[in-house]
Amino acid sequence: MPTSMPKPAPKPSSRTSSRKPLVYGVGVVVAAALFGYVSYRATAPDSPGTGSSSVVADVTAGPDEGIYPELAKLARRDAGDKLALGRADAPVVLIEYADFKCGYCGKFARDTEPALVTKYVDAGTLRIEWRNFPIFGAESEAAARASWAAGQQNRFWEFHRAAYAEGAKEKGFGKDRLKALAAEAGVPDLDRFVRDTDGTAAAAAVSADQEQGYGIGATSTPSFLINGRPIAGAQSSETFTRAIEQAADRAKNLGNAGQDTHGTPSPEGAAKGQGSAK
Repeated sequence: MPTSMPKPAPKPSSRTSSRKPLVYGVGVVVAAALFGYVSYRATAPDSPGTGSSSVVADVTAGPDEGIYPELAKLARRDAGDKLALGRADAPVVLIEYADFKCGYCGKFARDTEPALVTKYVDAGTLRIEWRNFPIFGAESEAAARASWAAGQQNRFWEFHRAAYAEGAKEKGFGKDRLKALAAEAGVPDLDRFVRDTDGTAAAAAVSADQEQGYGIGATSTPSFLINGRPIAGAQSSETFTRAIEQAADRAKNLGNAGQDTHGTPSPEGAAKGQGSAK
């Protein structure tokens, strides 16, 4: 499936310099190049004998292929993260970099994510961590800050659902519209919501997410990491199912080898002189 790309000549931003890969390690530099390539392939016109399936193969070829431990470490696993869903100790973490004005992000939110939540999040296998990655200008930035503000009153996912409802983005994300979405999401204190949306904390949180996305080479939305494996675009449900199940199996196998599901030595493994994989 395609991803959404920013318009050809986006308005300059104070965060322009953050679009260079961050120094997470050599592996992340390689992964950033891969992410950029996969994003391009996901949005490039099909050529004879190729298509979106080739992009899927690039990122889901096998349980141990295309996985970057440095990227897996970007999972926050913070039990207090108001923009996350699922157990902090879930064996698989899906990080999504997305924009509320992105049509393909909306498609993923409506058509794919609910089934993943039912099948994997509710079972304790998957954790979903949201990263605001606004790339379509001022309204994207405003919606990102508003989503964070809704999260401060424990209504992020309700806001997420309302903002990604069919036809929602066509109505725009002006101030009055964002407040209406917050009311629809059940945000209890709308005055606080408005203050938080316009506050420095919201701007800083969105900027940090955005810088992380650019730092790992994401150039389009939606972009995903599943336990350190990059996937670009609103791919099929089967692609996400396969990647999640492979990641869960890999985490289980690591645990059986004397590590916990996060790749650190378990007490039993340490006693046997087993360390984490490098």
